[in-house]
Amino acid sequence: METTSIHIYTESTPNPHSMKFVFNVELLPDGMSFDYAQPADGLTKEKSSPLAVALFGFEFVRRVFITSNFITVTKAEAVLWEDELFGIKQYLKSYFAEKRPVFSLPTSAIDGADEGDDNAIISKIKEVLDQYVKPAVESDGGAISFHSFDETSGQMKVLLQGSCSGCPSSQMTLKAGIEALMTRMIPEVKEVVAEGV
Repeated sequence: METTSIHIYTESTPNPHSMKFVFNVELLPDGMSFDYAQPADGLTKEKSSPLAVALFGFEFVRRVFITSNFITVTKAEAVLWEDELFGIKQYLKSYFAEKRPVFSLPTSAIDGADEGDDNAIISKIKEVLDQYVKPAVESDGGAISFHSFDETSGQMKVLLQGSCSGCPSSQMTLKAGIEALMTRMIPEVKEVVAEGV
């Protein structure tokens, strides 16, 4: 049986408090992601992750975001990445070398995606998000997903996760970038707001 050697490299993100740890292996199927804002989130049945819980064991960790091939860790503001980066990277290497699980359940059991009942506008919104917005947000260590759309007001709500949560530039990106793109490509969309940020 062939074993894959785990390689991890880091990338800074627009959020100075978040660091992206990129892996050469798949952590989750493409399109899935889980955001943990506190250690207890890693214990919930829906997204149980021993890895997320373990990362919260570092006192400076404030948020953990896991997606297809990277983990974004958000630190406390008072802590410098220069002081902690080597230690957390070594911890991740050891964690995977010991073949410890990322999730307690198979990803097929925790995938709760429901795509069935979208109308034409929502389908178009999701298509534009997937094609134009998600790749850019993921390259910055975050994720964006559709939350809701109010046809009467034209307000579209999105969920921002990973390095986007608490990022000083996320509101500017949301308004100047994402809202401008969505309103131009989908005339029914009049405003884009972030839910739960």
